[in-house]
Amino acid sequence: MKIKSFKIENSMKIENFKLKIIIACSFILLISIFIIRPYFLFINKTLKVSIVKTLLSRNSLKSYDNQVNILLLGVAGGQHEGPNLSDSIVVINYDLKTNQSTTISIPRDIWSDTLKDKINSAYAYGEAKKNGGGFILAKAEVSAIIGLPIQYAVVIDFDKFKELIDFLGGVEINIDNSFTDKKFPIAGRENDDCAGDKTYACRYETITFTKGLNKMNGETALKFVRSRNAEGKEGTDFAREARQQKVIETVKNKLFASVKKLSLKTYRQLYQLINPLVKRDITNQQIAIILKNIVFKGKIKQEKIVLDQDFFTNPEVNSPEYDGLWVLIPTDKNFSLIHRYIGCVLENKENCDQLKNKSSNNQ
Repeated sequence: MKIKSFKIENSMKIENFKLKIIIACSFILLISIFIIRPYFLFINKTLKVSIVKTLLSRNSLKSYDNQVNILLLGVAGGQHEGPNLSDSIVVINYDLKTNQSTTISIPRDIWSDTLKDKINSAYAYGEAKKNGGGFILAKAEVSAIIGLPIQYAVVIDFDKFKELIDFLGGVEINIDNSFTDKKFPIAGRENDDCAGDKTYACRYETITFTKGLNKMNGETALKFVRSRNAEGKEGTDFAREARQQKVIETVKNKLFASVKKLSLKTYRQLYQLINPLVKRDITNQQIAIILKNIVFKGKIKQEKIVLDQDFFTNPEVNSPEYDGLWVLIPTDKNFSLIHRYIGCVLENKENCDQLKNKSSNNQ
């Protein structure tokens, strides 16, 4: 009788324990659903991203040799003169296999034999012909320069980009060289007759940057990357490229830091800021597949390629062959050395800089 009573008592304890486990698991599940559901709805409804497709397939993502190339164009936007001309031209190469991301900065003053104009006009010419034509033409022209197929393009409106920088709390930039630009154009005054002043001084303002670490808000950061009339080497296209790389890198790092906070409110605010300031032909679903690959692969390796003056030469200004423009042309006339150099860096080979020396010898 005692044994039977003990078995019944023990059985009841086990059942009570199971019940507690079930209740605890149900409570945890309900809490998890309550916490996760808003994130799921944001991803699925707002971003239009399928979690299942993201995890199980990458068929929708265009790539070549396990690499995705995304062209980033920064345009003046707003009421600036030439709002669709590209102030900044950068290609992001991402290797799905090695988890390496490489930014390739391209000078905006490269001459295009196809366009009979600078490369920075490609997007503007394409858009003038048809909506979306800017993506097609710009991708084709930049692809010819770097020797890689470009699958996607993103156009960033610099006039609105400053809002994103301000939302991120500004950026800290370590300036390599002090410089002053006495002819930085003032937006909206491009056609001001300046009360008859033949120098049109009222169209410009003077901006100064000091060497060292500087905290910048959105407006100041844009002036820093867009300045092109400083005296000395900081007034060159190559110096602008280097400054753009600094700001892009800093903004990218601050964006990643914001994403890591796992704040739904922050995600929504970022999306509301970023979505209107870009035009793109890459979907959120395709971006999600790339991000999934980065997360699953672990630590991402990052590289930079800057096509500097070693690869180019300046033909005589006012040459009719180049429509009288100040332009850059490749030292080998056909971009083959640039193709080899980029391929060398992407494949992580050694002594890639020797190709720069070959380019210099051709000048």
